[in-house]
Order: sequence, then structure tokens, then C-alpha cells
Amino acid sequence: MSVSAIAAVAVVGLSGCSSNTAAKQKSDTLTVVFLPSDSTKEQEPVRNALSKLIHKATGKQVKLQTTTDYNVAIEAMASGKAQIGLMGPDSYVEARRQNGKVAPLVTYSGASGTLRDAHYFSYLMVPKNQVAAYQQDGKYSLTKLKGKSISFVAATSTSGFAVPAGAIAKENNVKVTALQKGGDFFNKVLYGQSHPGSAVNLFNGDADVAAFDDIDLVKYGSFTNDKTKAGADFKVSADAPAPLDRARGKESVALAAYPVQNEPLAVNSSAVNKADQDKIVKALTSKSTTDNQLFFSKPGAKKAGLFTQTGKVHFIHVTDKWYAPTHKVLGH
Repeated sequence: MSVSAIAAVAVVGLSGCSSNTAAKQKSDTLTVVFLPSDSTKEQEPVRNALSKLIHKATGKQVKLQTTTDYNVAIEAMASGKAQIGLMGPDSYVEARRQNGKVAPLVTYSGASGTLRDAHYFSYLMVPKNQVAAYQQDGKYSLTKLKGKSISFVAATSTSGFAVPAGAIAKENNVKVTALQKGGDFFNKVLYGQSHPGSAVNLFNGDADVAAFDDIDLVKYGSFTNDKTKAGADFKVSADAPAPLDRARGKESVALAAYPVQNEPLAVNSSAVNKADQDKIVKALTSKSTTDNQLFFSKPGAKKAGLFTQTGKVHFIHVTDKWYAPTHKVLGH
């Protein structure tokens, strides 16, 4: 999958990790770590469902670790303090950079049921009533962002920083590092620490523009037109839960939309034996898991699952080789 106009993102370096920490983990316990967007109260049923699935598949006790910081999840996976993690593409790649034993078990397919369309979208969004200010010659222009305030998700988020920041940097002929804090290209730079958090910064008026993705926001609203390109219109639903409950009915429009490879459920292979890995993959790719609405909810469902069941979406086994495009995007 190609992603154009992307520069490598500078991330906070963490110390290298060996398998020694992982080896100390109790053999009868597995810890699963979640990124901030999957650590919310609303996602608790999903986390519990994943815990039960892994326990049933392996017979081992499962502990769940929620986070409010991407780097905490990355460090947990790289060090072996957590043996399994639901990671974003960038978080996975960074964890693997720190420890080559981190590897993907599964991702979820596209609507075709294959990896051909196994991607989601990253956006640069502005309030709908402000969109005219970002147009030039009838087209949306990222050069109009200079001097504005922006909300990213986190410096280690693929769709919430790396991809949109790379595009802004290229179009404005600046370095990505110039976009990480206010006072240089942007007047102010905020980090929402989750995709909904970044959207809140936009809808609350704390940021002029915000980066976030579709998979984490469709739990709070829907797109009213083509979500695959600039001009995509996202509207917060009338019954949106926290943290977007105060933004109900508000709309944002995408200045740009970029495809991003689907996220993996990753494993630290030095801490989880091959037999257990195979059991987890078999359980996740089973028909019963595909039909479980806690994992794949129907479009418009009142209670959103981990992902939305469109077409033939299901979990599918992948290796690190499939993530070569993301490694290239991030310069790893």
C-alpha cells in the first residue's frame, strides 16, 4: 500500500530491551497492553472479551494493562512487561525497532476479506464552518495551516502524527521536527493522547485543525459522504458518549485523507511460546470471533465493537513482512 508525501517521524527514543525481562514473566500469566484509544471506559467490554478469548485459547490467566500514553504501551511490549499488545502500526514498528522479538499475530482484513484493502484513513480536519479559510483555487491547501493551532494525537501515532505531519512538512517545505511544538510553523501544538482526545481539542475550539483517524471516531459519529478523500465530512452523533458528548451534532471536514495499514495485535515472541501464539491466532480467526459483535459490530450499532463489520472484515494472520510499507514510511 502506498502512502504519498510522508516524512519520517522523530519519536522519543527509549532504551534498548532484551528478552531477559520477558523471560521473568510468569509462565501462567499473560499481560495484554492497550493504547490510550482502546483504554477508555467505553472499550472495557471489548478488552474483557479479548481477555476471555486469550484465556480460553491458552488456559493462562490474563491481565489487562490500560494506558494514557503511547510510549508506556510501546515500552511494555518491547521490554516484555506486557506480552501481547493491541498496537497502532507506528507503535508496533517502534516496539519492534527496540526489540526484534515483537511481531504481529493478526490484523483485520478490509471489506473484501483480504489484505488488499486492509487500511484505514488518517485525516487533517477543520470545523465545517471554517473550511473556506483553507481553500486555494477551489482546492484544500495545507499551506494555509501556517500560524494556526493544531492537535495531534501523540508523537508515536501513525495516523495521529506521522502521516499527517509528514504531508504538512512536505507541502510546506519544512522539517517534521518543526511541527512538534508551537512557536515555529504552528502557533500552538496540542497532543490529545488519543484520537477522540484530538477530536475534542478541535470541537472545543482549542485547536484550529486536528489529526485523527476514522476507526477510532466512528464510535462517536459517522461520515456523511466519501470518507476516502479530502472533503470527507464527519458528524458527531446526537447520542455520542464521552469524551465527545459535548460535541454532539458538530461537524468537521477533512483537508486531506491518507490511507494507513490496519493495526496489529502484536506479541513479544520471547515471552509467548509458539504453541500459544498459534492458539491465539486460531481463536481470533475463527468464525465465532468474526461473528462476535464485541470484536466486529454492525454499522450503526448502538454499542461499538473493536472494529466495524463491513463486508467480509475478519482477523487475518500476518507477519512483519506485510508491514514493510509502514516501516518505510517511518524510516525504520
